[in-house]
Amino acid sequence: MNEALQSAMRKLRLSGMSQTLEVRLQEAAGNRLGHVEFLELVLQDELTVRTDRLTSRRVKAAAFREQKTLEDFDWQFNPSVKKRLIYELATCQFIHQAKDVLLLGPPGTGKSHLAQAIGYQAIKAGLVVLYRSIFDVVRDFLHDEALEGQEKVLARYLKPDLLIIDDMGIKQLPKRSGEYLFEIIMRRYETKSTMMTSNRPLEDWGKLIGDVPSATAILDRFLHHAEIITITGRSYRLKDHASPETSAKARSGKQAAQPAPEQEACLEPKA
Repeated sequence: MNEALQSAMRKLRLSGMSQTLEVRLQEAAGNRLGHVEFLELVLQDELTVRTDRLTSRRVKAAAFREQKTLEDFDWQFNPSVKKRLIYELATCQFIHQAKDVLLLGPPGTGKSHLAQAIGYQAIKAGLVVLYRSIFDVVRDFLHDEALEGQEKVLARYLKPDLLIIDDMGIKQLPKRSGEYLFEIIMRRYETKSTMMTSNRPLEDWGKLIGDVPSATAILDRFLHHAEIITITGRSYRLKDHASPETSAKARSGKQAAQPAPEQEACLEPKA
C-alpha cells in the first residue's frame, strides 16, 4: 500500500479503513466496482469499527455486573416471563418516551439478567446506560457527601438515557437512602428513563427505605409512567436442586416402600 496513503489515514484516524483497504482494492478490481461503490465500502468499514469501539466503551462505562443478552435467557425455565413484552422493551421505545420500568419478582427469577440485557440492547441502539445496584447508589452518595461532591455524583446519575437500579429489597437500606433515591427519581422524572428491579412488594418499600413519606414520593413519580412486569416462579440458580416439597415427598415415598418389621415377620415361612 502507498506509504503516503497509510500516513494520511493514520493522521485522519481512519483505522477501520486502513485495516480493510487492501482487501477492498482487490475486491474493487475483481468486481469492477465504480468509484462510488468502492468509497461506500471503505467508509462503511470505518463506520463499523467506530461503532464497535463506541459500543465497547459504553458497555464498560455502564458497569454491568455481567454482560447479559436476551439470547442467553432461558425462556422455557420460567414461562411467567412475557417474551413478547421483554423484546418490545428491547426496542428501546420506552427510553425515547422517557418512561420507566419496574421488574418485580422473587430472587433468582431473571430480573437482573433481563434488566442488563435490555440495557445492552439500549447501548447497541446508540444510547447511554448506567447500571448500579441500590447499594452502589447509597455508597456513591455517602462517599461523595463526605467529600462535598454530591452534585458530581448526582450528575452521573442524571446523564444516562437509561439508569438501571438493581436489587431493591434485598435488605433494609441505611439512613437517608430515601433522600438520595428520591432526588434521582425526581430529577429524571419525565426526562430520562429509569429501570428498577425488586423482590419485595411496593408496600414494603417504606420499611426498606426507613422513610415512608420518601417511599411514597418515589413511587408516586416512578410509577406514573412505568411499565410494571411481575415475574413469578422459583429461582433459576436453584434449578438443579430439589425443592423442599419434592424432597419431602421423596423421603415419604421411600419410607412407605420399606416394609415394617411386623410385615417382614408375616412374610417369613412357617416352621
